[in-house]
Amino acid sequence: MENYYFASHEITPVTMAVLSLRDVNGDAVTRVIEEDGEYVVDHSPTKIIDNACRFFGSSLKGRQDGTKDISGITHKAPISIDPSSGMYFFPTTSPSNRKCSWIAHSFIDKIKKAAEKHTEIQFTNGRKVVIDASYGSMMNQLQRTAQFRYLLDHRVRLFQQYQPGSVADPSQ
Repeated sequence: MENYYFASHEITPVTMAVLSLRDVNGDAVTRVIEEDGEYVVDHSPTKIIDNACRFFGSSLKGRQDGTKDISGITHKAPISIDPSSGMYFFPTTSPSNRKCSWIAHSFIDKIKKAAEKHTEIQFTNGRKVVIDASYGSMMNQLQRTAQFRYLLDHRVRLFQQYQPGSVADPSQ
C-alpha cells in the first residue's frame, strides 16, 4: 500500500497505531496505521497524541496525570484520548524517547515475541507490525492499559448512573 504524507493528522476511533519513524534526514515522522489505510505525518508520535488529547479538551500531560490519579500508573502511562469513543493508547517506551510509538488498545488481537527483543503485534484486522520493545514490556503495557480502562470505564458508568434524568443500565 502506498504511503501518503500529511503535515498533520487527527487520531480517530479507527486509528490502530502511531509509529515512530525517521525520514531520510533523520527527522521524526510518524506512520499512522488505521483500519483501512496508513499515512506518514511530519510530526513525532507523541506530538500527534498530544494534539489528539488537546482536540478532546486536555493535553498528553493532563491525560497522564489523570491516569496517575485513577490507577497509580506513573511511568509509560496508558491514556484515554477519548473514553466515550474507546480511544485508549499506550506508549511503547517513555513518551520522551524519540523512538516512542503509541498503540491503540482496542485493536490488539495478539502479540508475540519477535527477533532481538522486538514484539510483533497483530491487529484485529489481521495487519501486523513489529515494535522495538520487548515482549514482556508490551505484555505489561497491554495489561496496565486494560486495568486503567476498566477503572475509568467503571467511574464513567457510575457517574452516568447517578445523573438526574438518566436511566441506569439494566445489565449492571
